[in-house]
Amino acid sequence: MNPLSRPILLGWVFLVAPFGSADGQDLVVDPDGPLTSLTEAVRVALPGDLILVRPGTYREPTVVIEKTLSIVGEGFPVFDGQGERQLIVVTADSVRIEGLELRNVGVSFVEDRAGLKIEEVVGCTIRGNRLVDTFFGIYLQESASCVLADNDIRGSATKETNSGNGIHLWYSKDILVEGNTVVGHRDGVYFEFVEDSRVVGNVSEDNLRYGLHFMFSDRCAYRENAFRNNGAGVAVMYTKNVEMVDNEFSDNWGGAAFGLLLKDITDSRIEGNLFLRNTTGLYGEGLNRTEVVDNDFLENGRAVKIMANSLDSFFTGNNFIGNTFDVTTNSRTAYSQFDRNHWDEYRGYDLDRDGYGDVPFQPVRLFSLVVEANPPALVLLRSLFVRLLDVAESVLPALTPTELSDGRPLMRPLARGDG
Repeated sequence: MNPLSRPILLGWVFLVAPFGSADGQDLVVDPDGPLTSLTEAVRVALPGDLILVRPGTYREPTVVIEKTLSIVGEGFPVFDGQGERQLIVVTADSVRIEGLELRNVGVSFVEDRAGLKIEEVVGCTIRGNRLVDTFFGIYLQESASCVLADNDIRGSATKETNSGNGIHLWYSKDILVEGNTVVGHRDGVYFEFVEDSRVVGNVSEDNLRYGLHFMFSDRCAYRENAFRNNGAGVAVMYTKNVEMVDNEFSDNWGGAAFGLLLKDITDSRIEGNLFLRNTTGLYGEGLNRTEVVDNDFLENGRAVKIMANSLDSFFTGNNFIGNTFDVTTNSRTAYSQFDRNHWDEYRGYDLDRDGYGDVPFQPVRLFSLVVEANPPALVLLRSLFVRLLDVAESVLPALTPTELSDGRPLMRPLARGDG
């Protein structure tokens, strides 16, 4: 039975339930022992057993785990796929795999090989493993109530066409992805048709495409992650009820790079994040009924680019400091709102000393509209002509979208934790 169709009455209790049974036995895999391969140990083990794997290098066919077992490595024993095969496939519920080093899966253009593949299970725990050059690292499909935590996943991908994702989830629910490091893959973390899951405290950097890429994945939360120096940043698409809180999006540079790309997102919250040194900090297309609150946009090319098809989104309590363009758009008409943000380009005054500027701030520069229509015009950015254009528009706004003005700009930047 597909685990997604099973009633999961215990919810997150799966994550803390003990593994194995009270009368389970311990088996030892050792290059010099009676059991010299994990395949042998799995064959003779009973459900609930613990298999301890001693240090060494193991080269054996793909290990398939079809019974509830705990497999724990001592000193990171190495399982080497020799560039020919995936390493471990789990098809049983409540399996624990911990402390293994999985290497050299090899590229395939006809199958999604992985260091560790989990298929149609409930309640697995994959913790504290090392995966090196495994094509796909950890691949989870049609599974529920699993924990993927504290794994170190490193690839050496050079082309998107012959590389896989570090952590790949498809059609799963109630998954916790926590404390992992993912480097050198196509996408660091990939979600498709995943629900009610959390991504917490991970580092995803130096991946060819996205540090995080997810689509059609409702009611998920992404907290306290660092997405650094990825080819195109982070992409969140075709999803509703998403929380992205206290993450770092930094050093994502390139003609099509973003700190965070949001496409067709509804009823979500973007809060407390750092957008630092990205070509575009936050890009919103079809960003609807979403709150963008208490974020720092620092030293980006474009801090926020929000398209005219974004409806009823609200930006408040954000700091805009050191960006080339604070806000850009593709139309003189806009349907989102800005209120009580800090803008380092604001030159207004606060006569009543309430902390808010007495005149509205227009964050969309006229020159940014010129650049949107004619990108090569960006070479004029530091010219006298553009300075005069900015002065003229600030004195007599005529062409920039007045709907995107901030009526109560903050005179001082908000520090994290400020109300």
